[in-house]
Amino acid sequence: MPPITLYRPVGLYELRLIQESGYESFPPRLSMQPIFYPVLNEPYATQIARDWNVNDVHSGYMGAVTAFDIDDAYFSRFEVQTVGATMHQELWVPAEELPTFNAHIIGKIRVLSAFYGDQFSDERVL
Repeated sequence: MPPITLYRPVGLYELRLIQESGYESFPPRLSMQPIFYPVLNEPYATQIARDWNVNDVHSGYMGAVTAFDIDDAYFSRFEVQTVGATMHQELWVPAEELPTFNAHIIGKIRVLSAFYGDQFSDERVL
């Protein structure tokens, strides 16, 4: 089976950690984040990055849409969660499984787009 492309909206600080990994893995979740949730389509990731991350101090007032491929067999271990409209589909990966999830990423994590809020102060990040 061909790989599945997933998307992840991230803020400035998570993006910097992805860059530090050589665009090969997502950073561990914080203690108050029990799940890692990549989304199944780019419009949903864009909506989060553009409409939420740019207004959030913890995201550095910046949102980026990343994309990555994962093998189909591993993807099928997770149930797709719909968390709003039909386009709002996510995988809920337990935080403790993120290292295994990262090991199933095929190729590099790609940055597709970036959005900056009015309070963002360092656009040189990308």
